[in-house]
Formats: sequence, C-alpha cells, structure tokens
Amino acid sequence: MTFDTQRLEDYNSQGSNGGYEDNILPKGAVLQSRYEIHKVLGVGGMGAVYLAQDLRFTGITRWCALKEMISTTPDPHVRRLAVQSFMREANLLVQLRHTGIPQIYDFFSESVRSYLVMEFVEGNNLEEVLENTAGMLKEETVLDWAIQVCDVLIYLHNQNPPIIFRDLKPSNIMLRSNGKIALIDFGIAKAFEAGQKGTMIGTEGYSPPEQYKGVADPRGDIYALAATLHHLLTKRDPRLEPPFTFHEEPPRLLNPALSEATDAVIMKALEYDPDNRYQSAQAFKDALQSAKDKEYPAPGPAASTHVLPAGSNATTILTDPNPQSPAQPAQPAHPYAVPPPGYGQQAYPPQYAYPPQYPPQGYPGQPPYPGQPYPPYPGMPGLEEAEEDLNDSILPIWKFKVEDEVRGSVSTDGNRLYVGVYDNNVYALDLKTGEFQWKYPTDGGIPTKPCPYKDLVIFGSEDRVEYAVNSAGRLAWTCPTEGRIRSSTTVEFDHAFFGSDDNRLYAVNAQTGRIIWRFEAIGPIRSTPTLGDELVYVGSEDGHVYAVDLSSGSSRWKFRTNRGVTSSPTLFNEIVIVGSTDRNVYGLEAKSGYSVWRVRTGQAVISSPVVVDGTVYIGSVDKQLYAIDAKSGRVQWKYNAGAQIVSTPAVTDEAVYFGTSAGEVISIGRKDKKLRWKFKTGGPVPSSPLVVDGVVYIGSTDHYVYALPA
Repeated sequence: MTFDTQRLEDYNSQGSNGGYEDNILPKGAVLQSRYEIHKVLGVGGMGAVYLAQDLRFTGITRWCALKEMISTTPDPHVRRLAVQSFMREANLLVQLRHTGIPQIYDFFSESVRSYLVMEFVEGNNLEEVLENTAGMLKEETVLDWAIQVCDVLIYLHNQNPPIIFRDLKPSNIMLRSNGKIALIDFGIAKAFEAGQKGTMIGTEGYSPPEQYKGVADPRGDIYALAATLHHLLTKRDPRLEPPFTFHEEPPRLLNPALSEATDAVIMKALEYDPDNRYQSAQAFKDALQSAKDKEYPAPGPAASTHVLPAGSNATTILTDPNPQSPAQPAQPAHPYAVPPPGYGQQAYPPQYAYPPQYPPQGYPGQPPYPGQPYPPYPGMPGLEEAEEDLNDSILPIWKFKVEDEVRGSVSTDGNRLYVGVYDNNVYALDLKTGEFQWKYPTDGGIPTKPCPYKDLVIFGSEDRVEYAVNSAGRLAWTCPTEGRIRSSTTVEFDHAFFGSDDNRLYAVNAQTGRIIWRFEAIGPIRSTPTLGDELVYVGSEDGHVYAVDLSSGSSRWKFRTNRGVTSSPTLFNEIVIVGSTDRNVYGLEAKSGYSVWRVRTGQAVISSPVVVDGTVYIGSVDKQLYAIDAKSGRVQWKYNAGAQIVSTPAVTDEAVYFGTSAGEVISIGRKDKKLRWKFKTGGPVPSSPLVVDGVVYIGSTDHYVYALPA
C-alpha cells in the first residue's frame, strides 16, 4: 500500500486554500516523520480521528488511530487548559491494561494540534450495528456485550482512585471483528472522589440523574450501561425521550420477546435513586449473567459435536435461518418498538426487514402489536372454540373470510367494497351483501387502502408496483417504483399521489400511470398524502412533514419532528394536522410549516387525524382516543379504549368508530363520550373503519372483513 507522501510541515506552509480544507488533514500527510494519514475515521467538535500507518515498522503494515485536538482560540490560558485536558486523557489511558480498552502508543503536539496515538480498533460501534440491523438485536448477544462492558467497568472502578467513564452509550462501545467489546473515547472519564461535584458532562438520555448535578459516581456508569441496553434491545433512542422516563417504558413493553429476567435487571439498574441500583459493576454483571444463563442455558456436552470458535456467539446479530437447537427454544422476535408503522389509514409499513426466523414456522402473517398474541391462522388448534367464545354486543350484518390478514382500510365506489389483503390480492365485494365479485393478484402483500377513481381502483403493493384495475378487475396500468408501497393513494385533479419506501413521493397521471414528477425525501414515505390548493402534504419515516409544490414537485417547506411520521396529514382551515411517533399531534401553518400548536400524548401516534366540526379525532398507542380543538390544540376530551389505537377513526354525527390492538371495534357517542358498543374480532384491528348508510365496514387480522350495524 503506497500513498503520495508529504510531510505535515509542507501543508502548514500552505495558505488558507491549501490542504487543510475545513481543518482536516489530507491523505498522505505525515506527522512526527512517523505517522502517515490514510483516512478520516470520524470528526468531532475538537478535531478528527484518523487512521494512520506507523512508518517505523517497515516489514509490516501497522495501523493506529490518531485522535486530534485542535485549539485555535487566541486566549493562551484557554489553549493551555485544553491541552492539559487532552494530556489528562492520555495519562489516564496509558496506565490502563485491559483487553476492552485501546492501548496508548504515543502523545505529541504540532502547532495548535495535539495528538493521541492509540490502538486502532477494527470493527463498528454498537450504534452503527443497531442502525444496520434489520429487526431487533438478539437478546443473548446483547447480554454478552453488556457482560463484557461490565468487565471493563469493574476494572476501571477498581482502580485507585476509581475511574468513572461518564459517557457510556452505543457509539462509544466498539464491536471488534472478533466479536469482543472495547470502550472508546475516554475524553471525559475522571478519577472518582466521594462528594466531588463538577459540571454536567455526558450525553443526554444516557447520563444518570445525578450526573446532571455534576456528581460523578461509579453507579452512574451502571445507569448509562442500562440505558444503552434499553436502546439496543428496543431501538427506542433515549436522546429523543423526556429525561428519566425509562420507568414508563420497560424494555419488555416495547419488545415482548425479551425475557422477564432481562427486563427486571435493566429496570433495577435504571432506578432514579443510585442507592436503589446495583451498587457495583460486579453486582450488575452477576445479575446480567444470571438472566442470560436462565434464558439461554449452555448446551450440554452432547448437544453438538461442532466446536465454535471463541467469541463466535457474540458476533451473531440475528438468529440463523436454520431452526434453533432443542437446547435453546425458539423465541418469537418482535422487531418493533411500537405497533408496526402504517397501521391505520395507510395500513402496514414495517420499519425493518424481518429476521430470518420471523414469523414462526407455519404462521403466514407478520408481527402483532407488542404484548399481543399472534393473530390466529387457518387451522390453528382451538380457533373454532375461540370464535364461539367471542361475546359481541352486536352481530355482524355479514362477514367475508379472506386468506390472510387485513391491515389496510376498506373503500367503496358506492356499489363495491374494496380491500387489500396480505394474501397479495385486492378483493371486490358487494357492498350490501358481502358477496365476492372478483380479486386482483399482485406479487406482494397489500397494506394500502384502494382508491376508487372513475372506473378504476388504484392501489400500491409491497411488490413495489402501483396498480390501476378497472371495475371488472382487469389491469389498466402499472407504475413501478424502487421500494415497497405502503402509502395509500390520493387522487385529485386527475393525478394520483402516493409514496414509496424508495423515499419518493410520486405524482402520476391517474388515467395512464405516467409519472409527472417525483419528490425525493430522506426516508421512506408511508404516510398518505393530502392536497391543498397549491401544495401536497405528506409525512416521512425520516421524521419530517413535507409540503411539496403541486405542479412541480419541488419542496416548499419541511417540518421536523423527533421521530418518523407515518400518520397521514389532514388540512383544516390552513392548518395541517398530523401525528408523529414522537408522541405528539402537531398543528402546522399550511403555508409556512410553522408550528401553531402541539399536543403531547403518552405514546406514539400512528393513527391519522379526522376533523369534524372543528374537532380533531385521533388515536394513540397510549390507548387513548383524543378529541382536540383544531384551532387551538386544546384537548377537549379523551377516551381510554384499554388497548393501543393505531386505527384511524371514522366519525359520524352520532358516534366515533375505531379498531384496537385487542381486536375490538369500538363505537363511542360524540356527545356523551360513552361506549355505545364493542365488537370483538379474533385479532388486532389496525384497519380503519368506513361508515356508509348506517353500516360500519372494517377488516381484521383474523382474516375477516366485517359489516356491522352503526
């Protein structure tokens, strides 16, 4: 490996337009006539971290990491303090000898730059691992990582005086290529002195309550590691949540596949009061090891004759597609921290690809809501008895059985009821009788709501294609995209608007399917667009609400929430109203995107808003149906349904109708806010109801479409 090599002094002599573009050292620069820069590994507020080759080793290529601190302040006192702080990290690390801590090789300064030369840890940090993993990380693997981190903390805390890391989080934990863990970035680690206080240093969300008061205590590292475990096992980023609210969302609530033992250990370590946590890293390690051994006992000698390499189990992010051995019972993985995004008007767009072992063998559907059992499947033992045991307060007018789950919402052209199903078909049923008319097959599940338009029905499929089928069930046109389509279609001005998982919002000719324009977002678009006079409004999984020019497809404004926006916006008197999985319902000024009001709920909002008579009706995963004043954002009332609501409500003069994760279709009175009736189905109801001529039409994951008396 050769580079065009120049000494650092040559770059120092260049002007402001030379090689120090944005203060980054160029490839090939050499420091101390020894360290040759190969590439930038990362950039921080004080400087960069580089991959460099140690040129003193001529027979081999020896890589090292150079951590840089640049002090350009004109104040010599401030500059001296910054260098002293950097030297403190070097002096701290050079005394440590542990396989989970990078070795320090050298320390030097050149002009306004200081460098720490350390072992290059090859691999990815756990934040990168988490982001690049489809579904949930394997519990056993995460516990193994945590136990290794505890070993490092035990070593640090047993120093004299103890060393507190103070900034444990996924991005500061490296997973080496051999599956072993290493802690990096000791920049704010400090020696512990009882009762000593200082400034709050750390990362919000992971840092313990006492650290906000300037107190550094070994038990703070235990809290931060538990917060890290919570994030790794739930994919719920604590930096986006209110501080110290872990008690509201135990990891098992967000990921029911976790064992009770692991959940209990993490929650104890996350206690607000340090005296209620584990009092040492050793005690925390013992508890984690006990939880791991209880849930994943080591196989006996006869379990396998194949000896795995050391550490191989720690490198397994997802379970192997092959069936698990009898020594380790299969565990259903729940790859969602909230009910699958898209439940409601735009149905089901899962955030992540499914792990190889998911769903369980023989089960044709996809993940249920957290805490809910798998919806029944054809032939499930006891299904008939379960159906007989359902105690409905009303009886269906008719019901039609399909071959898989119904997660999308139904629509009608006045004569037929259209519904997309995860058996890859769109069904057309007689609206009055429920009799089968026809079905049109695609190559993927259909989570979208079919959109009737003139003589066509337009819908998207997870096979990445938008379809238009005529009223006889014959194909009229298709529009391929580069991602699964989980956004339902809106048709206005003879144009069809829909989003795709390829991050694009499409505008196509509704008669021909020809693309008029495409708008590029940062993340998948699973929200259903709504139209104003000049703009199209849509949410994205990248956390933004976008306003797009209706004629050109150019961006007019965007509003950032703290999480994905799967909820579909609605427009009321120049206010765009939409929910977000960051737990808020927003009212935004339609022309500018400025926030007019915001309503905080207790959990994610995936349901889409419906506005009737100036009142916004919307459900939340916190089990509440909210009624909000559309102008002011004042909550008028809320109804506790006892189960998560991701279904978008239907509203009439008399009542509000919606489905729940408990499998119920609920009707409550608009005036008295009291329960009118419940209808129990055999599975969660993410589908949104449609009310026509006194009849409520809705689908369920129990494989039925129902017509119920309103």
